[in-house]
Amino acid sequence: MRVHVVSDVHGNAEALARAGEGADALIVLGDLIDFVDYHDHGNGILGALFGAENVRTFARLRREGRREETAAFSRELWSSLDDPAGAVDEAIREQYATLFAALSAPTYAIPGNVDSPALWPEFAGPGIHLVDGEVVEIGGLRFGFVGGALLPDGVVRRRNPVWLPYLRPREEFDKAAAGLRGIDVLCSHIPPAVPELVYDVVARRIEVGSEALLELITVEQPRWALFGHVHQPLAARSRAGRTECRNVGHFRKTARPYVLRW
Repeated sequence: MRVHVVSDVHGNAEALARAGEGADALIVLGDLIDFVDYHDHGNGILGALFGAENVRTFARLRREGRREETAAFSRELWSSLDDPAGAVDEAIREQYATLFAALSAPTYAIPGNVDSPALWPEFAGPGIHLVDGEVVEIGGLRFGFVGGALLPDGVVRRRNPVWLPYLRPREEFDKAAAGLRGIDVLCSHIPPAVPELVYDVVARRIEVGSEALLELITVEQPRWALFGHVHQPLAARSRAGRTECRNVGHFRKTARPYVLRW
């Protein structure tokens, strides 16, 4: 059995159309949308709405950790649009139409934090399985799936946001993870809370990993735990008992799926 696994597609529909070639199935671990393109500022939804120069300024402020200035600049950008929520919704739907059309069948997909999962049923055609929170048998192995990322403790969601990323309260995420029992493969968007797996060496920050995923791995000892989210991790792999924990790579940049064989 050969399964290809990708994560952090971020709009790379051309490579996504080839991702399932030669495989019995394709697994997508989220972040289909290209919202902010930090490498090519004219791309992504923000680039399309506000132009490369404004995105360059936004990226610089965020990179420098100037939170108040970043927030103020963001408010200024959004206030320049007559219907910011409508503009974002239209841009997301346009990307999803292209990205879901690129998927081969069968595909098993979960959303990442930069996704709008409520829209997915509109675009998922035959053979595209939306499996967030489910355990599915593929080639005789039981795959458990949990999508999204953790809403940081103490963070309060804004009222009437222009766009709402798929950030789940810890209690909700932990409950979803705890329901994945009897699994041979754990598939998530974010990594377990292992220091070398959650640190991004280019962004120079620790991303939020999940203690619940690490506990699940400790208890269930699946063959593999597969995830993405951290684009440039300090370590792409680690072992937890018999489990191979593996970041499947930043597909937007590499255009190469991770290959799972058994």
